[in-house]
Amino acid sequence: MNSPVWKIWIAAARPRTLPAAVAPVLVGSGLAWRDGHFDGRAAGLCLGFALLVQIGTNFANDYYDFLKGADTAARVGPRRAVAAGLISPAGMRRAMWAVFATAFICGLGLIAWGGPWLLAVGITSILCGLAYTGGPWPLGYHGLGDVFVFLFFGLVAVCATYFVQAGTLVVDAILAAIPIGLLTANILVVNNYRDVETDAVAGKRTLVVRFGRGFARGQFSASLAVAVVIAPVLLAWRDRCAWRLLPLVLLPMAWGQVRRLREQTNPVEQIRLLGDAGKLLALYALTLTAGLVLNCAQAS
Repeated sequence: MNSPVWKIWIAAARPRTLPAAVAPVLVGSGLAWRDGHFDGRAAGLCLGFALLVQIGTNFANDYYDFLKGADTAARVGPRRAVAAGLISPAGMRRAMWAVFATAFICGLGLIAWGGPWLLAVGITSILCGLAYTGGPWPLGYHGLGDVFVFLFFGLVAVCATYFVQAGTLVVDAILAAIPIGLLTANILVVNNYRDVETDAVAGKRTLVVRFGRGFARGQFSASLAVAVVIAPVLLAWRDRCAWRLLPLVLLPMAWGQVRRLREQTNPVEQIRLLGDAGKLLALYALTLTAGLVLNCAQAS
């Protein structure tokens, strides 16, 4: 039995990747709350923009990977809508542009808080979402996908969310943005780790293809160490606040994922690890934000 059209489009939006859009807005807003600057309207617009850019990027990835031959029957990951014939290439292209256009309109609302320079940030974010797998020099095909994810779903997203609410930028925003960017990039590491053979055939030179699975395991482990251990300790030390250490409760989960990436060769298990990497990002954002909010509640 064929799936309903709405279910096909929801699957194409890749819900498991959406924590990458929610996490930085949550953390940036938590910092704004801590400093007495939280603005629900601005935070809502940031969340809408981030979600739309993520979905637009996913649609673009579905479309351009099909055109470039990266999504084939040999791929072991979740089914892609265009490659599977569920959505036509033209239909996916129209949806991609419609989502990015809606993201742009949503982002325009933030100018009232952050000023006209946010227009450049928003346009750059959208263009990079397109350039991740599209355009004459796709970032993901030249080993720059991890850098793009770290910058835009980490540094840019957290810092911009804080800035539009607080009107300034603080060092803690950058310290909180780094682990969010690293954990988001880890989702990409797991995805590319699984697809290394088919990506290599398609000429998609991800970092895993360039440097091998051993490098990917090292990158994954180092990112988890920085995010789950080093960043919370630094934030707690700077603020003299033990609540910042809440993400340390995720250490067993993080260590389990390191072991699973090293040991699992079953594609089904690798797909599960991809979803669990997204869950770890979501839980990290929740625990870090809880630490920030609890600190404010205690101090008030």
